[in-house]
Amino acid sequence: MSEPSYTHKPVLLEECIQALAIRPDGIYLDGTLGRAGHSREIARRLTSGRLICVDRDQAALDAAEERLAPWRDKVELVHSNFCELDAILDGLKLDRVDGMLFDLGVSSPQLDDPSRGFSYMADAPLDMRMDKTDTLTARTVVNEWPQEELRRILWQYGEERYASAIAGAIVRARDKGEIATTLQLVDVLRSAMPAAALREKQHPAKRTFQAIRIAVNDELTAVDKMVRAAVPRLNAGGRLAVISFHSLEDRIVKNALAEFAKGCTCPPDFPVCVCGKKPQVKLVNRKPIVSGPAELEENPRARSAKLRVAEKL
Repeated sequence: MSEPSYTHKPVLLEECIQALAIRPDGIYLDGTLGRAGHSREIARRLTSGRLICVDRDQAALDAAEERLAPWRDKVELVHSNFCELDAILDGLKLDRVDGMLFDLGVSSPQLDDPSRGFSYMADAPLDMRMDKTDTLTARTVVNEWPQEELRRILWQYGEERYASAIAGAIVRARDKGEIATTLQLVDVLRSAMPAAALREKQHPAKRTFQAIRIAVNDELTAVDKMVRAAVPRLNAGGRLAVISFHSLEDRIVKNALAEFAKGCTCPPDFPVCVCGKKPQVKLVNRKPIVSGPAELEENPRARSAKLRVAEKL
């Protein structure tokens, strides 16, 4: 792979590096390696430190061999889901680390590779698995899940206004024959939506494809498990930085961190604390960090990115 492929600039890069407050001898974990943009910047700041790079997608790990080649002696590549954080660290015989970063955006190479079935712009088998060893595919969701469950995920994960109509159209279409490809599904979606919705700037399939992708990869459960596992595995002063692109993900991160940052939970009228609960983190920023005008001009995809940072007490 040639050098131009490194021009990819990850979202909120400077802000993430600042948030992690990297020590050259520290141990860090990038739980969403992707194109290794964040990992390169962390690795280049280490001297005797270590960086653990995790991804569900073996293709990302294979590409990282070259992208992280100059720092390969400091880097550990792990094929796993970030929600298996305890197992990952236990496997490396690490009790705690000094910082963790999670970028919850879908990796661009996955979207750009039509054969993976994430895109509504190219015809491909309905797949959408971030980890190709997983068994559940978009094809199963679309062709086998009950109508009510389809409606629920479209509404909840995709915030799709026409969830009921689309779920009904999918069930009617699959009764006549399997919906096997991405563009077959796009045709079904178009048939279910009013003309006004089809004229909107946003592609009519965007929200539905997002919802199915989240369901296939069980993304929201994974995020909740990850945050709850990450905080106890940080050293004192260690930082957790999470970038989300979806309001549901951001809410999960925000609520979990708020819980960890809260101390005593005794009723206000108790004269003394009996619960003994102490805050485990302090929130570095009350409000999420978002991209500035320069980054938005360069990368419109950064518009929905929100970075939340917590420091272990």
